[in-house]
Amino acid sequence: MVADQADTENTVQVEMFFDKESSTFSYVVADISTKRAVIIDPVLDYDAAAGTVATKQADTILAYVAKQQLSIDLILETHAHADHLSAAHYLKQKTGAPICIGEGIKQVQQTFKLVFNLGDDELLAKGDYFDKLFADNETFKVGSITAKVLNTPGHTNDSVSYLIAGHLFVGDSLFMPDSGTARCDFPGGDAHVLFKSIQRIYQLPDTTAIYMCHDYQPGGRELRYRTSVAEQKAENIHVRADTAEQEFVQKRETRDKTLSVPRLIYPAVQVNIRAGQLPKAEANGVSYIKVPLTIKA
Repeated sequence: MVADQADTENTVQVEMFFDKESSTFSYVVADISTKRAVIIDPVLDYDAAAGTVATKQADTILAYVAKQQLSIDLILETHAHADHLSAAHYLKQKTGAPICIGEGIKQVQQTFKLVFNLGDDELLAKGDYFDKLFADNETFKVGSITAKVLNTPGHTNDSVSYLIAGHLFVGDSLFMPDSGTARCDFPGGDAHVLFKSIQRIYQLPDTTAIYMCHDYQPGGRELRYRTSVAEQKAENIHVRADTAEQEFVQKRETRDKTLSVPRLIYPAVQVNIRAGQLPKAEANGVSYIKVPLTIKA
């Protein structure tokens, strides 16, 4: 059973890291009393034009971990991201911590195994590359704190949120209230399913802190990464507490039809379904990213 927020919220330390290139937030969440911690949604630097990867963002996290004298127990992914490459594999090499994700990753792997025409030697699509696949409502430890996994699909099949002592890390399911919610037009996405996931989040205590995975700063406002259940229910432009499901679905699907394909979707998904590992190097020692081509009439 998840510990009561009032008993534990002051024992948790949340540190945010922002990757400006992809507008992505990563987090280190630590139990202050034990110095045990988890890393959530780490970013690998990627220059698409040059075809280079680097570890500047991940090394910044490692420097913080060392300075705070933390021990990393888990690396948590909220889903297989389509807008940045994951640094999970690199951080596992540096910390020894296992990489965890929701068990829905198997469906995502199966979908994109076909998209990228990957053989079994590259991907079995059975959750391979990840060390732990979480089931809905499964619990895990962050030091002395019991945390909980909530399945929150709709944006993707594998989307989960992590509830750690009154702090909820939602991936892409929700954005700041002035940005609304995640798109649902990726393979496996479903606006009806996302609505139900958001209702699950809205059933949590109003004081529950919600941490974003992205912020695109609409209107040029200042960067924000934290909101609350109460604020989302009152102000979210796509789904407030009294929004009907069909109203949300119509709004979300109409919006999705106007959106372009994410700039890094092919390299990002190709790496992230492998838990941040690059595709297997070919005979010349070089890894390559596949981009499926469609010829338009």
